[in-house]
Amino acid sequence: METRKQYTKEFKLDAISLVLDQGLTIAEAARSLEIRANMLGRWIKENEADNNGQAFRGNGN
Repeated sequence: METRKQYTKEFKLDAISLVLDQGLTIAEAARSLEIRANMLGRWIKENEADNNGQAFRGNGN
């Protein structure tokens, strides 16, 4: 079984920026980053729902 890839907060925010700031579609941005479009869409929703900077904060210790 393949291990799941983990993406950094910076990578996720850069991917979101491609859609929200640079005007690419979710599909175009996902294709260029070689990730699934539904995952990028989920990241965008999580980021938009975040009100206090807690999106993508990791697993914690």
